[in-house]
Amino acid sequence: MPTYAFPPAPTVGAPISGTDALFPVRRIYCIGRNYAAHAIEMGHDPNREPPFFFQKNPDNLVFGDAFPYPPRTADVHHEMEMVVALASGGKNIPVERALDCVFGYAVGLDMTRRDLQGQAKEMGRPWEVGKAFEHSAPMGPIMPVARVGHPSSGAVELKVNGKVRQSGDLNQLIWKVPEMISYLSEYFELAAGDLIMSGTPAGVAAVVRGDVMEGSVEGVGAFTVRVV
Repeated sequence: MPTYAFPPAPTVGAPISGTDALFPVRRIYCIGRNYAAHAIEMGHDPNREPPFFFQKNPDNLVFGDAFPYPPRTADVHHEMEMVVALASGGKNIPVERALDCVFGYAVGLDMTRRDLQGQAKEMGRPWEVGKAFEHSAPMGPIMPVARVGHPSSGAVELKVNGKVRQSGDLNQLIWKVPEMISYLSEYFELAAGDLIMSGTPAGVAAVVRGDVMEGSVEGVGAFTVRVV
C-alpha cells in the first residue's frame, strides 16, 4: 500500500437514483455553445463549428438543495444542462459505439461567474476562474440507462422564482451525445466515472441570493436549488 504525506482527498460520489451506491466521479467535461440559440445570445455564429470543451473539478459538484453565492463576482448566471455519466471509456471511440459507454443521465447546472469569464475572454485567458469554482456544479441523482434509455429529445427547462428563464429541447443539441463522446475520446482517454455536461439552451441570466431555481430535463429528472 502506498504511503502519502497526508490523507488523500476522498473520491466524490454522485447519488444514483434507486440505490445507495454512489457513482465515483473522475472528471467533468463541459461542452460550450451546444445550442444554436445560446450561441447567438452569447454573440457567436451558431453554425456547426468544431465543438470545444472546458472542465470543472469533481469537488465543484454539489448535491444538496443550496448553491452558495460565490465570492469575487456580481454576475452569476445559471446554465441548465443534461449530464451524461460514463460507465466506460477509451480512446477514439466510434460514434456508433459511444452510447455503450453511458451509465446514465442527470440534471445539472453549470453555474458561471459571467463577469470573470468575460474578463478572461477579453484577455485571452482560460475560463477556470469563471467556471470551476466551489459549488459551481449543482447536480441531481443519476438515472441509469436501464430506467431512462438514451434521451435524444425532451424539454430542458429552468424556472427562477416560478418564471421560465430557459427552455429548449434535447433534439436541439448541435453535437449529439454520441458525437460528444466520440470527439472527446480523440483528445482524452475517457474512463468510467467521467461526466459530460451537454450544453445549455438560451435564456442564461443572473441570479441573486434568495432566488429559487427549478431545473428539469424531460425523461431524466428535476431538482430545486436555492441561491444562498
